[in-house]
Amino acid sequence: MLRRQVAEAERLPNNESRNSSQFRYAGARTNTKMHQDFRSLLSGRRSDLPAVLIRAVLRIASLAYGLAVTIRNRRFDQKPASIHHCGVPVISVGNLTTGGTGKSPVVCYLAQWFCSRGVRVAIVSRGYGRGDADENDEALELHSRLPDVPHVQDPDRVAASKIAVQQFQAQLILMDDGFQHRRLHRDLNLLVIDASCPFGYGYLLPRGLLREPLAAIRRADVAIISRSNLIGDSELSAIESVLHSYHPSLPVARSNHDPKRLLEYPSQMSPIESLSGAQVAVISAIGNPDAFLQTVRDCGANIIDSQALPDHDPYTTETIGRLREWISGLSEEITRVVCTHKDLVKLKTDRLAGVPLSAVIIELTLVGDGTPLKSALEGVASQLCQQETQNG
Repeated sequence: MLRRQVAEAERLPNNESRNSSQFRYAGARTNTKMHQDFRSLLSGRRSDLPAVLIRAVLRIASLAYGLAVTIRNRRFDQKPASIHHCGVPVISVGNLTTGGTGKSPVVCYLAQWFCSRGVRVAIVSRGYGRGDADENDEALELHSRLPDVPHVQDPDRVAASKIAVQQFQAQLILMDDGFQHRRLHRDLNLLVIDASCPFGYGYLLPRGLLREPLAAIRRADVAIISRSNLIGDSELSAIESVLHSYHPSLPVARSNHDPKRLLEYPSQMSPIESLSGAQVAVISAIGNPDAFLQTVRDCGANIIDSQALPDHDPYTTETIGRLREWISGLSEEITRVVCTHKDLVKLKTDRLAGVPLSAVIIELTLVGDGTPLKSALEGVASQLCQQETQNG
């Protein structure tokens, strides 16, 4: 019965691009079509014999992965002393699946909400994909949008939080991508569910996209369904039914990722309406490129072609050269190249192959009054006020 509920929640509109050319990167095709083929394999839309056999092998591998995750979670459940406090309230923003669920707009929303109330906020994250750089693309994006909010990156989130408190006098920690990082105590555990792929096709990695079993939903204090405008009310209700089957009292907030404006490097803003009717090419190196393509379409743009690079791609000189070659072949058809903010902070240019380059700036908008989330945030704010009173 529950498996059927998950399958219903995953039965979402197919937003695949019809115009994706082949793009060679490090000896392999990494374009939107490959991403779609990967998703069609995991989702079961591909029913040919090779796909069935591959899914069977991946299913066996996922059993071993699931056992390791279960043992790890049980250790934290049975040994609460292994969970550390950093001295200030912590809000974790995380997800159950790999790929982009839209956590960054949530983190921005939370930081702005607390900063507007005079709270000194710091962000801590693992820093996945930063390589030898000081910051990864997500940190660069957040710094661009939140220049006054310090961001500490360290695989040891406990150590990162202590640095934020001691060096930056943070009164509140926002832990980005922290749902699975259980060593750091959190006062509010926010679970972001991407409406376009809510439950990772119902299977753990590598058979599906789930980082841990759906039973982990019980650890959440509030669930936020992101990109809820991409699906209908019946699909949203199906997602909420799955959430409540594991956590009946879980508050659920619906939200949209609304495109607000275009950013040209380094800081030139233009109206999002300028995309309406434009002939564009799209570049992205994110976990869910299909959702970004749909966002660009919803802005009224006509997507001539698109390239989906691996998530957190560093945009090496070789890769940028190939992108320029690809854009040159489209230059007579397109008027603009569009990317995400995460891409722009790495590309650091306003043109590619002589064509204007712009990033779509996305902001979180709560659907309705947002009571489930705002009530939880008010609770943390009250906790902060009590601490300030006690400290004199």
